[in-house]
Amino acid sequence: MGRVRYLILGVTEVRDGHGGSLPLGGPRLRALLAALALRPGRPVAVGELVDEVWGGEPPQDAPAALQALVGRLRRVLGKEAIDSAPGGYRLAAVPHDIDLYVFERLTREGADQLDAGDPHGAARTLRAALALWRGAALADLPDRDRGVRPEAQRLAALQQRIEADLRRGATATLVPELRELAADHPYDEPFRAQLIRALWAEGRQADALAAYEDTRRVLADGLGADPGPELTSLQRQLLAATGAAARGTAPRTTDGTAHGAVADVAAGAPAGDSHEPHGNLRPRLTSFVGRESELHAIRADLRRSRLVTLTGPGGSGKTRLAEESAPRNAWLVELAPLDHPSAVPGAVLSALGLRETQLAARDGRPAKNDPTARLVEHLARSGTLLVLDNCEHVIGGAAALAESLLTHCPGLRILATSREPLGVPG
Repeated sequence: MGRVRYLILGVTEVRDGHGGSLPLGGPRLRALLAALALRPGRPVAVGELVDEVWGGEPPQDAPAALQALVGRLRRVLGKEAIDSAPGGYRLAAVPHDIDLYVFERLTREGADQLDAGDPHGAARTLRAALALWRGAALADLPDRDRGVRPEAQRLAALQQRIEADLRRGATATLVPELRELAADHPYDEPFRAQLIRALWAEGRQADALAAYEDTRRVLADGLGADPGPELTSLQRQLLAATGAAARGTAPRTTDGTAHGAVADVAAGAPAGDSHEPHGNLRPRLTSFVGRESELHAIRADLRRSRLVTLTGPGGSGKTRLAEESAPRNAWLVELAPLDHPSAVPGAVLSALGLRETQLAARDGRPAKNDPTARLVEHLARSGTLLVLDNCEHVIGGAAALAESLLTHCPGLRILATSREPLGVPG
């Protein structure tokens, strides 16, 4: 049958070595295969599989029902495709056989190409990654929360692909795409910032300012919040460039777009704006009561220690507690969408509103390529509090970055949330 591929970015499918689809049958069978494909080559306990396949409504004799499902799946895939393991079952596959893990690998490669200054290659790689999606991730699992992390990764990959298109100047089709994304994700500031940059790159400064004003209204009406640092910086650059054009000081190309500032913004660079906003925590629309003693304890710990980790199981309110404990000028870094520990420094750079070019040629020196080195340069004299949220799946990268930053940035403090401690002296 050749190399079999397992597709879980949509309704679960199996493709044989010739690309043909194998008939899987009903939703329980598809859910079982999706649960096994999430852990290729690893044994999965019977109890875990029962939870994944039936959710909160298992049959009376769940192990026997699961055994029957495994038998049916073996008849479709072949007996050798699913091994019996002590206390469970194992799909005989490797990550390269699963579309989710191919997507994650291609996304990392595309991000690396973008960081290396190859937006053309990055755009191709990220398009290939996004083309693997056929629908909602893990659509056959009863627990819809299982698809939250892959969906966050998809949106992050989409933003990177659009970033690559902006940097290579391929803006002709971006505006309608970004308008649709802004409508689907009205509070997603990166998509709205990219829409403004695309409009500006097309020479539509008035439309870009109108898009900023629309964003400001949406955030104020829906969240009671102001635009974040990237958006406010873009607005200042737009107003400055518009004023310069009105005075006749902005050179223009033959197609009507402005040189210099417009090209820089399309590529993600600031137009000479040295103002550095502080903090990205949004104001809360709901009250927070009943955990005052924990808030006082966390704030006291932050006064005594430069690294504090809030640990606990998923869903226990660690993120909200961290946000309420932090001062308003703190910076929140959401690590949940990341799929590899090496991506942690880049996520912190993005959360701080920094791009490669923002630290370029400071004091006449060339920019550093290492994101950790750039963070050290930016935070060395800062009294900032970083909130690293959901560290558990990238614990090694989060711990290494925290140790490096705390060593070289004496005024920095870090508040982390995780299901396990970072293990770094604070």
